[in-house]
Amino acid sequence: MKDKPYILIVDDDPNIAHLVQLYLEKEGFTVKVAQRGDDALNEFRKLPPDLMLLDLMLPGVDGWQVLKTVRKTSTIPVIMLTAKDETFDKVLGLELGADDYVTKPFDAKELVARVKAVLRRTKGTEEEKSDSLSFPGLTVSLSRYEVFYEGEKVDMPPKELEVLYFLASHPNQLFTRGQLLDRVWGYDIEVESRTVDVHVKRLRDKLPECEKHGWGITTIWRRGYKFEVQ
Repeated sequence: MKDKPYILIVDDDPNIAHLVQLYLEKEGFTVKVAQRGDDALNEFRKLPPDLMLLDLMLPGVDGWQVLKTVRKTSTIPVIMLTAKDETFDKVLGLELGADDYVTKPFDAKELVARVKAVLRRTKGTEEEKSDSLSFPGLTVSLSRYEVFYEGEKVDMPPKELEVLYFLASHPNQLFTRGQLLDRVWGYDIEVESRTVDVHVKRLRDKLPECEKHGWGITTIWRRGYKFEVQ
């Protein structure tokens, strides 16, 4: 099954799931469908997919809980599919570790293009940025998805780690919120300000008093953020 990229579709609407499955299989993907959240988790544990298309409103275990459970052990890309179009849902999905967010109704061809884009981005991240970054008191490994601060391992969700790694790999360079969303998440969205700000705040909380080591994430008012090294 792993000879071709394996996509797990999690959606309780059989018509939507079947349509997306047909388009993905036509593009050469191996596809499996789960209609319940608990079934999706069972499939994930048996064989983690290369990417998960995850609906929010599911019988059994809802999409939020599926995403939380997956993110405890895996960094596989997840694209959320939902009829909801509220800013809160978009922000929450991204903060929980979703890589993209598609609102129903959607165009199947556009969804396939997003799947390909996310897979290219995540594969490129693994291949091109497999080394570690080190600063006084801090080590960030993107290949192992690990952060050590003052000798202790820091529990950090994938997107927080990726924001930290991206900023730290460009020391003293300013990035707007839109640029960070584009470079880390791979696209720009209307809720960029809140989701980036929340991730940076959590990073600061997890790396307290880092300025004493000669570095830190600095806010440039009305412009963005940079990883400042003295």
